[in-house]
Amino acid sequence: MNDKIAQEIAGCISDFSREKIKEVKDVSGGCIHNALQIKLENGQKLFAKISPIKYYKMLDFEAEGLNHLNKYSNNDLLTIPNVLITQKLSTIAILLMPWMDLNIGNEKNLGKGLAILHKQSMLNSPNKFGLDIDGFIGSSPQLKGWMKSWGECFVKLRLTPQLNMAHKWFKGLENSNFESQLIKFLSKHQPKPSLVHGDLWKGNTAVQKNGKGIIFDPAIWWADREVDIAMTKLFGGFSNDFYEGYEEIWKLPSTYKERIDIYNLYHLFNHANIFGGSYRHQALTSLKKVSYLIDNF
Repeated sequence: MNDKIAQEIAGCISDFSREKIKEVKDVSGGCIHNALQIKLENGQKLFAKISPIKYYKMLDFEAEGLNHLNKYSNNDLLTIPNVLITQKLSTIAILLMPWMDLNIGNEKNLGKGLAILHKQSMLNSPNKFGLDIDGFIGSSPQLKGWMKSWGECFVKLRLTPQLNMAHKWFKGLENSNFESQLIKFLSKHQPKPSLVHGDLWKGNTAVQKNGKGIIFDPAIWWADREVDIAMTKLFGGFSNDFYEGYEEIWKLPSTYKERIDIYNLYHLFNHANIFGGSYRHQALTSLKKVSYLIDNF
């Protein structure tokens, strides 16, 4: 980190704290943003994401997501990071939050906290699916818009844009009616909208020493709560305690497993479009599986 960036970060911190920076350490971050631990002279630690200014909208969307999730979170069970600052500086964009020590532990409270978040937001939902601002899923765009039909929202605002991007590397669907058939299939399931994390893989969760769960790096939208549960199955790593905790608060319908592969198509194609490689094979294999499912329902 050069001196100019260090000065900008120090100036940013001075907007809410009189403490000076004592130490800055690099920590593991994502593909686009750099992550820092900032220690102030009074011992307070902060977490900063910094990136080129052109990625400011991504940081702003992340901050928006954290603020929205905090509205419905039970703080006794689940911690959502508080946003201190999201700002464009002269050379970088920055998202600043309190530092949290991430641990591995029993995930029951994580499951309970997620269920409460889903349930409380459902009770205060806009009664439609989608979001009123454009967002991101990883580095890919996540389109804004509202729809009353869950099936139409998922297919038209989430899955279809990813399939369209994938046309660069695969010829297309053998079943030209796939998207309309998928909407019909999902229409037999009529969930109420919940605010979902939207990118709930293991790497975006943790457990604190006090047993509270933590979720971060969201890609929020109003959706079927099952999309979060489905993604926890995609890359694995969640314990039985997590699912038991979730269902203690809000049981999942007996049919939820038949929608897991459908909802995870969104994430598989997103990964295939961003990273390529084996994700492409995995996405196409899953697409064939889902095509067979809806052809025979």
